[in-house]
Amino acid sequence: MRILCTNDDGIHARGLESLVTIARALSDDVWVVAPHEEQSGAARALTLANPIRVREYDPRRFSVSGTPSDAVMMAVHKLMDRRPDLVLSGVNNGQNLAEDVTVSGTIAGAFQGMSLGIPSIALSLARFQRDKARWATPEAHAPAIIRKLIETGWPADVVVNVNFPDREPDAVAGVEVTRQGHRDDFKLFIEERKDLRGFSYYWYGYEGALSNPPEGVDLRAIYDGRISITPLHLALTHEDSLRRLAAAFGGPSA
Repeated sequence: MRILCTNDDGIHARGLESLVTIARALSDDVWVVAPHEEQSGAARALTLANPIRVREYDPRRFSVSGTPSDAVMMAVHKLMDRRPDLVLSGVNNGQNLAEDVTVSGTIAGAFQGMSLGIPSIALSLARFQRDKARWATPEAHAPAIIRKLIETGWPADVVVNVNFPDREPDAVAGVEVTRQGHRDDFKLFIEERKDLRGFSYYWYGYEGALSNPPEGVDLRAIYDGRISITPLHLALTHEDSLRRLAAAFGGPSA
């Protein structure tokens, strides 16, 4: 099995080291193609107005001057001598849950693989204890989860989103297949600062308060110390609204 590893935290990210460790527990044919630098929040962006430049570190390890989607596109169409059998994206330094999935570069890397007809999995590590990233947790649990996913299979238009809780490996409370959740108190803020010349610059940030999600969603599983596995797809049409609006505008309802 040939595995392509990518991420959104950049070629030198610690989580990418964990991803390669996970991939090598599954196969000896592991390739890495990732962005030169961090691309968190890049979502499914492709670099269309600038050239893509490639750096080669060894025959199976490259970085690109673009987004996670660029990395997967370049890997599949230019850098690899044949297509991978599996795309793994991550391990992200921070959870990708609920609304995160629409902006996440980690999820986007997996979606790009899926759009090219390759089974793809995104992996992320929750970071509530900001002073310590427990990389041993995905390294310990991910290989068995990925083997089980491959054995079970999933539809060609689906990406599997796996999040690991902020716990040591032996403290994980189990594995749960979940729905994508929704934060009830999701707050993004903008902080203004001054540089040394007196000009303003701005940082985006998130308030750290936890929401109170119901059972069965990705947020609740992670809050309770379980590994969350969520199947995601790109069909964003809201079916109930489609039927109601179609009736209002006199068109077909199905």
